[in-house]
Amino acid sequence: MTTRYSEVLENLRAQPKRWLVTGCAGFIGSNLVETLLEHGQTVVGLDNFATGHQRNLDEVKQNVGPEAWVRFSFIEGDIRNLDACHQAVQGADYVLHQAALGSVPRSLNDPITSNEVNVSGFLNMLVAARDAQVKSFVYAASSSTYGDHEALPKVEDRIGRPLSPYAVTKYVNELYADVFARSYGFNTIGLRYFNVFGRRQDPNGAYAAVIPKWVAAMIKNQDVTINGDGETSRDFCFIENVIQANILSATATGDAVNQVYNVAFNARTSLNQLFGYLANTLSENGIQYAKSPVYGNFRAGDVRHSQADIGKAQRLLGYAPAYDIVNGLKKAMPWYVQFLG
Repeated sequence: MTTRYSEVLENLRAQPKRWLVTGCAGFIGSNLVETLLEHGQTVVGLDNFATGHQRNLDEVKQNVGPEAWVRFSFIEGDIRNLDACHQAVQGADYVLHQAALGSVPRSLNDPITSNEVNVSGFLNMLVAARDAQVKSFVYAASSSTYGDHEALPKVEDRIGRPLSPYAVTKYVNELYADVFARSYGFNTIGLRYFNVFGRRQDPNGAYAAVIPKWVAAMIKNQDVTINGDGETSRDFCFIENVIQANILSATATGDAVNQVYNVAFNARTSLNQLFGYLANTLSENGIQYAKSPVYGNFRAGDVRHSQADIGKAQRLLGYAPAYDIVNGLKKAMPWYVQFLG
């Protein structure tokens, strides 16, 4: 079946473009770099390795092969440095801005650094991209922007009050992007990611995402701790869906531009359900995990339930997520088993 995404990829292969991916050594950024290189694009990557890893870029290099890798160039730099931003965007057609300090708990512990990176760094990138006259600027927004708005599913134009410094920074990104569209005629699209998962997501550290953290523990037969009663729910979104949304957004035109979109699958999975899915998928990969989860305290700043309405992205971008939580885990698990064990 022909989709807008398949058409866009075909057009890009026929007429390759130059892309800047910030945060290119991170989980989402490195996956974007890999897909773009696989489809004949020229890619510049910018990263300071604050949360990204050289091993992610090494894996991309191995996966795409030497002929594709020559179309990638890397700049080690920090988005808090305006000169580095100007250097990175030179000649770029499209910017996919993924560089940020993620994590609600991290922002609660250190709100100043989160603001410097996520707000000041974001503004630097906007200014540099505007000055370089790039065709479009796609940036990683966040479902945390919905804050204390309890209605489900989440619709883009109805948000609540932020529940963490991180949420504040990501909302400020949307405000700045909107002002740049109005003031300078600069094309931006914000993508509110909902609990992205997939290969190369870091299981280590105090701010690790739940899926790689739990999988790593299960592979090693360690205890898995669930925050709260396990009925907290999330709209988990596989990395391939996120890649699709970014490429569709960069190439969008007309009414689809200067918007904010939910990027998710439009489904709710409780932490208890997730635990079961992970155990089952590991079993299919030859690893048995028989322990019951350990229940701990609820985590400060977390929302209770999250689910996205993706109708706007479907309608204006042609977004058609191909992987639900179960199929995404099936595709990701061989990588988890190989690299997280």
